[in-house]
Amino acid sequence: MIENISRIYLEIKSLNELNEVKKPDGNYSIYLVNPNDFQLNKFLYKQIGKKYFWKDRLEWSNKNWIDYVSNKKISTYVLKDNEDIVGYFELIFHNIKEEAEIAYFGILEDYFGKKLGGYLLSQAIKKAFQLNINRLWLHTCSLDHKNALKNYLSRGMAIFKSETLKAKIA
Repeated sequence: MIENISRIYLEIKSLNELNEVKKPDGNYSIYLVNPNDFQLNKFLYKQIGKKYFWKDRLEWSNKNWIDYVSNKKISTYVLKDNEDIVGYFELIFHNIKEEAEIAYFGILEDYFGKKLGGYLLSQAIKKAFQLNINRLWLHTCSLDHKNALKNYLSRGMAIFKSETLKAKIA
């Protein structure tokens, strides 16, 4: 079925604009995946993305995944609760433009409703600005979690572009 999908682009240009959510109670930690682990990126992409029609990487071979996570411009961070994986984000650093993009961001469904999305996004923004960038951006769409756009706006991001696309869903 073909549907109209609203895509919204957001940005934040300074760490001073961040409305940070502090670390929640519990044993949560965020770490940079090092060394790279394409299986982890692949797993999180599939598990988090299945509900939101993330499809562009589903046909990737293991070599595609390895090449992607091996790119020095890509950083993957994972949020854990003790040793359990909660969610992740991928940052792509664009050094010529002195900006970064949150390519993928999400929480596993078992952790929905625990107010972890705001904390994870706060950390993603902080980690990105540690790269000495002038701008962090991402895009979301009408297929994403119902609170995604609200979270981005609440953290201090601003909409800079929107568009409507036709996409095959299913």
